[in-house]
Amino acid sequence: MSAKKIIVIVAVVLVLAGIVTASIIHGQASVTKVATSKAVRQDLTSVVNGTGQIKPLTYVNVGATAFGRITHLYVKEGAHVKAGATLATVESVQPQATVSAQEASIAAAHTDITSFLAAEKTAEANIAQGQADLEQKKLDFTRAQSLYNEKLIAKQDFDAKKAAYDMSAATLAQRQAALAQARAQTDSQRGHANQAVANQRANYDALDKTISRAPFDGLVTNVPVREGETVVVGIQNAGGSTIMTLADMSVITAEVKVDETDIVNVSLNQVADVTVDALPGRIFKGHVTEVGDQALLRTTGLSTTQSTTGTEEAKDFKVVVTLDHASEDLRPGLSATAKITTAHKPGALTIPIQALVQRDPAAEKILAANAGKPPSGAVATPAGAATKPQLVQGVYVLRADHKKQRAEFVPVTTGITGSTDIEVLGGLKEGDQIVTGRYRILRALKSGTAVKVDNTVEMNADQKS
Repeated sequence: MSAKKIIVIVAVVLVLAGIVTASIIHGQASVTKVATSKAVRQDLTSVVNGTGQIKPLTYVNVGATAFGRITHLYVKEGAHVKAGATLATVESVQPQATVSAQEASIAAAHTDITSFLAAEKTAEANIAQGQADLEQKKLDFTRAQSLYNEKLIAKQDFDAKKAAYDMSAATLAQRQAALAQARAQTDSQRGHANQAVANQRANYDALDKTISRAPFDGLVTNVPVREGETVVVGIQNAGGSTIMTLADMSVITAEVKVDETDIVNVSLNQVADVTVDALPGRIFKGHVTEVGDQALLRTTGLSTTQSTTGTEEAKDFKVVVTLDHASEDLRPGLSATAKITTAHKPGALTIPIQALVQRDPAAEKILAANAGKPPSGAVATPAGAATKPQLVQGVYVLRADHKKQRAEFVPVTTGITGSTDIEVLGGLKEGDQIVTGRYRILRALKSGTAVKVDNTVEMNADQKS
């Protein structure tokens, strides 16, 4: 064989090898690498997050109940106090003097009552004496009348006995009137004494108001005043001085704000896990006890009914989570996050959330039907393609086609949403392999596209990013 022939044969082989290599490279270039996952069954929990702060269910501002200078503060901010404990005192010279003066008036009234009771006893003794004397004068008069009728005594003697009897009767009547007067004076003085006692109760109340006491067991959260400052009592149109704020920490809540898109899933008595930034690693169990019905503007915190502007902006709703067990480590105002469990389904068919896309099913069906066919100059289009596409949510499922895998759009209906997965109610079955990424590939993916599964670490990392 001549050298010329050998060179021709080698050239032909090289050309054929180049053609085969180019064909292989072209075929691989037309296949899209995608990350996939499978529809699986698992327990799915839907959670709504809200951020806010720790608040006691009950707290009060202990205000001044008497005008004057603060003489002593018995507690400091952060102190735990018991119900009835003395918190602060205001100067009480005038109320104390009023009480002392009234005590003297009451003592004098009681002395007068004793004197009038003695006068009653004297009047009663005088009446007894007058009754005895009247009886004696009556006997003398009766005897004199009998003697006078028999002409045994002179009329002068008879008239003297009759006058003595009349005088004794008048004296008894006078003494009886004196007793009634003494009793009336005693009753009057008793009334004055009772009035003085009632006034003293008011005086004691005024004196007691110079002492501020804890209305319940709680935590002192704020003391805005200092010893020596003057406090005033509130009137109708002006608030009084606040001595301190007391919080009942036996029932603690987390007041959080939930986004308006999630509030429809929140309802009373749903369980929640509350975490506090100041106490990392600890989870406080609770349940929803209040769901606000007024939207709050995110920038100002005002309700939409209070806002006078017409600017559209994001809104939140207030949700109150009551903790099942109080803790002494919690303080009002601590930043808190509540994870509210709005739904839980065991054994739900789930897929990753990022697999969902919005597509026009009619257009995707045409693309799937034309997949793998050589171009014929005219491409079938769905009826009414000139109209606006009707987008529905769905996923791309891998289908085998002539030793190739192609992506096919399948509409799905969904249920509850978890942190990374979503429930599928219809359109898929367990084990279906679906496309989950990359994001830029999934965004432009069409039905009928030839794909190759690439679930390498690099692919998944790019998918998450």
